[in-house]
Amino acid sequence: MSTVRTVRTGRIRLPHEVSASIVAFATVFLLLSPLHMPTWAIFITWAGTFLQGGPSIANAISMITATTTGAGFAVAAVLLNRETGTMFGTGEFAQTMALGVVIFFVNGTLLATGRLKPFALIPGMFFGFASTFATYFGGFGYDGGNLGAAFISAAAMCALGPLCAVLGLRLMFAPPPAPEPEQHHLTEEVAPSTT
Repeated sequence: MSTVRTVRTGRIRLPHEVSASIVAFATVFLLLSPLHMPTWAIFITWAGTFLQGGPSIANAISMITATTTGAGFAVAAVLLNRETGTMFGTGEFAQTMALGVVIFFVNGTLLATGRLKPFALIPGMFFGFASTFATYFGGFGYDGGNLGAAFISAAAMCALGPLCAVLGLRLMFAPPPAPEPEQHHLTEEVAPSTT
């Protein structure tokens, strides 16, 4: 079976695997100097967009709000850990305990924030949180090791995920969906009962 199909309009329709791979290919160039962007964040939110039910304006707003909020919580966690990282001492176990306390409070606050309707996409907040941590501690972003640059880089890449989901579908060159036929409801007349 051929992977490229022609539709009745004569237009070529690419399989989603091909169109999505074209978009994915294009994102790789964001890794180059001087940007060094964390492109994996695009793929996390791209997949997350389909877990939400697919690309839509409402889903994009929800995902971008959540990931940016999560990235903000990651910044808060790093800043709190800088200030409290040695509160139990300077040994490895003591610093790990201090980090655990920070994570406990930041995570609890993030989850509680998810009770508010604009921030209800809690997995999206974790996408942004984890992407910011990976960007910061991995030295990615336009200024590796800079917390502000890590926030901007991760939030920007997370925001591109819903857009890439749309582009992957648009590049399929699929025709617009056909309008649904009108439903005509036929009613049967019921004869009165003679019994």
